[in-house]
Amino acid sequence: MSGDGVQAAPHKIVRSRMSLHDLVTESLAGMLARPGRTLLTVLGTVLGVAALVATLGLAKTAGNQFVSNFDAFSATSVSISNRSNPGGGGLSGRRVSVIPWDAEDRLTRLNGVVAAGTLTRVESGSALVSSVPINDPLGQSEFVIDVLAASPGLFETIRATLATGRFFDAGHSERVEPVAILGPGAAARLNINRVDQQPAIFVGDTTLVVIGILDDVAKEPSLLDAIIIPDGTARKLFRTEAPAEVFVRTEIGAATLIGSQAALALAPNQPERLRVSVPPEPRAARAQTESDVNTLFLALGAVSLLAGAIGIANVTLVSVLERVGEIGLRRAVGATRRHIAAQFLVESAAMGFVGGIIGASAGVLVIVAVSASKQWTPVLDAAVPLLAPIAGAAVGLIAGLYPSWRASSLEPVDALRGGT
Repeated sequence: MSGDGVQAAPHKIVRSRMSLHDLVTESLAGMLARPGRTLLTVLGTVLGVAALVATLGLAKTAGNQFVSNFDAFSATSVSISNRSNPGGGGLSGRRVSVIPWDAEDRLTRLNGVVAAGTLTRVESGSALVSSVPINDPLGQSEFVIDVLAASPGLFETIRATLATGRFFDAGHSERVEPVAILGPGAAARLNINRVDQQPAIFVGDTTLVVIGILDDVAKEPSLLDAIIIPDGTARKLFRTEAPAEVFVRTEIGAATLIGSQAALALAPNQPERLRVSVPPEPRAARAQTESDVNTLFLALGAVSLLAGAIGIANVTLVSVLERVGEIGLRRAVGATRRHIAAQFLVESAAMGFVGGIIGASAGVLVIVAVSASKQWTPVLDAAVPLLAPIAGAAVGLIAGLYPSWRASSLEPVDALRGGT
């Protein structure tokens, strides 16, 4: 009560308040006060998010490309060979082939078969192969090289490519023409690198004209170091009895069906004497491959993002140390610890969010550029670029926790004394 008998009104404590508008304004002012440093901080997040988005997208794209290649090569290949004869096959112990010479025609009539061809090792005895008809006493111009008989469709089946010349066709086989195609290894040993002059090679006393040299094959690498002749020529000149193996290339998804029909098509009276090899279902291999690739690239992206988070934390902490005087002044005029902490958290989260937007855009551009250079189809989950800015903001928010706590823990008097 005062001296004049009037009771004084109690002092009303007014709590300091900070609106969202003020918080955003102060945070924006704090970031723009040092634009160069803010830009470098955002750049760290850009690199981290861009690396994360790019690695996830490239992992999915590369995995999809790998699986497509797996489907195109492995999941479309069927092979048929002879089983061992019961009782050892007689005195010779050799397997008697039940594969007919027209196996290629029989199989290509099946729905789902793209190409088919037979392959047989020719029994040429101890005949040596040379490129000149001269008996060299030292034997340096004669070699032991495998001679293989093939039907014309084999080359398409195994995706063979030529370095020079041409493949033989059904006409060569029907006319029993003494022609041959050399694998690159055999051509190098025989010192033949061109076929425009129709070079000849000699398998013992048999003369063969070279009409082509292989460059590469997708399957059956044994052809790369062999001499390949038409199956009709092998029957006439080397008394080859029957094909030893058949290769089939099917449409994607038709391998299992063709595998169930091939034995009946080739040997309807005794299909049990044929062994049919069908590729396994690629779903498990596809899932495991995608999982492994995604895990690897996700780890690399996480490391890049962690580097960006450390950059934000470091720069925000340095900013706190440089703005000690400002923090002390704001605390002296009524700002609470919560206000100080919120400002620095908003600053770090905003830098992370902006870096996430720019990084997501950069990552998508990287995916498109790499895919275009490799002639791949870019594949990316639509949620990844949309969630990247949120991830950047979350990383910035987490990175700013310690600096904001450090700023809010400063006492006003100590901050004003230590400020510049």
